[in-house]
Amino acid sequence: MAPPPPPPAGSSAIDALQFLSTALSQRGPYALPYAEETKWLIRQHLVSLIEAYPSLHPQTSSFTHNDGRTVNLLQADGTIPIVFGNVFYNIPLSIWLIERYPLSPPSVFLNPTPQMVVKANHPHVDRSGCVHVPYLQNWVYPSSNLVDLVRSLSQIFSNDPPLFSRQNPNSNPPPNPIPSPSPPPNASRFFSSLSPYASRLQGRLTEDANEVFRRNAINKIIEAVHADIAGLHKAREAEIEGLFAIQAELRRREQELACGIREMLEEKEGLEQQLRLVLMNMDLLEGWVRQNEGKWPHEFDVDNVFQPADVLSRQLLECTAADLAVEDTIYSLDKAMQEGSIPSDMYLKNVRALSREQFFHRALETKLRAARVQSQVTSMAARASHYAS
Repeated sequence: MAPPPPPPAGSSAIDALQFLSTALSQRGPYALPYAEETKWLIRQHLVSLIEAYPSLHPQTSSFTHNDGRTVNLLQADGTIPIVFGNVFYNIPLSIWLIERYPLSPPSVFLNPTPQMVVKANHPHVDRSGCVHVPYLQNWVYPSSNLVDLVRSLSQIFSNDPPLFSRQNPNSNPPPNPIPSPSPPPNASRFFSSLSPYASRLQGRLTEDANEVFRRNAINKIIEAVHADIAGLHKAREAEIEGLFAIQAELRRREQELACGIREMLEEKEGLEQQLRLVLMNMDLLEGWVRQNEGKWPHEFDVDNVFQPADVLSRQLLECTAADLAVEDTIYSLDKAMQEGSIPSDMYLKNVRALSREQFFHRALETKLRAARVQSQVTSMAARASHYAS
């Protein structure tokens, strides 16, 4: 969408409001580089400026920064009134609203016509026409605004005009071609060629003090409300961010709980399966006990209940029992030695004898295990040859 055309000079504040609303709502390549939360305040500042100074009108144009960047910005272009030597004059200038406005002050430049010259060594205007006044240097958001800025410019330029007209080369100029603005009789020489800017504005510039006070009070209230809204907006954004963080934490915990419940269900299924296996084995044992309950005598030797299958198993069982018995005896001797029940020489003598006996038992146990393995291998080889035949 193409940028909107600027309102014609002398248009009403309603036309300016419509133009600003359309320009600030542009999207795409013609979008203005202002923050969304400040566009409403920018529009209010410009509308208030146009209502107070109808000789200024808003428009969009390209602005080139000192670093060479070119951006499309809003500006208030036109003239502001000053009073010098009891005569009203208009100073042509442009007020550019840079990207960080209203947090940062605007840039003000004079727009002299070909018949005008910027006064040399002016305290508030450099040779390029850039304006530097205390109001811009002491700009404070949100109390500063464009209406007070133009009022300050008008007062400063009334005391020391920044422009004067060029001398006609065909006339006989006085020895000093740059007249001093201080003597009122020579004041007419400053702006003799300022048409159409040199219109007399005595009647139009007379403003009602009550109206000015009311307008300034309304602007202050609007700025305060806007600041409160911005503060509430930031507070709500912080609160929403906190709620989003809590929501993310709750979702993470929900996943952890779901994973824990899934693992518990899997463990429950495994335990139930083991319980069914135990119950089945218990039923088998109970059935075996019922079947063999009357086959055993009431009194029997527990040591003879289990018998080794062969001679090697019997010898291995006896060696293992003797090894464990010696181990228990050495442990008892250690405890007695720690408690001081036996002297150290007796302890060493008995441990030496028991260690030797335990060594022989373990050596015999190793040989018996090897012989048993060899016997099992031979038996398996015999069965395999039998099946093969």
